[in-house]
Amino acid sequence: MAIDVSRVREELLEKRGRVAHALEYLQKENPGSMEDEAEESPIDNHLAETASITLDREIDYTLEEIDEQVLVAIDGAIERIDSGTYGICVNCGRQIGEERLRAIPWATLCIDCKRLEERG
Repeated sequence: MAIDVSRVREELLEKRGRVAHALEYLQKENPGSMEDEAEESPIDNHLAETASITLDREIDYTLEEIDEQVLVAIDGAIERIDSGTYGICVNCGRQIGEERLRAIPWATLCIDCKRLEERG
């Protein structure tokens, strides 16, 4: 494979640091539940205010979930680099294309297996 896995490993570690920092920020910004936030207001919450809080929180929770998934994927890619299996499709055992790995360095499936997975 023409990909420099030591460079990829460094890039993954950098990306992991950025994602972990973003996740930490989101968790710090939203330490309680939506109910806690709504109860903080001494006045009755209007429907629009409650809806706004709910939307903001749902967006933050979605971002947190995505960041957590990316961290798991990055950790898996680093483990595969360390074990010498990086760039090998976990489904069919073929090499994952270099372009795919450059675009998604934590990819576990070759493009053909990914397409099959997406079709259901």
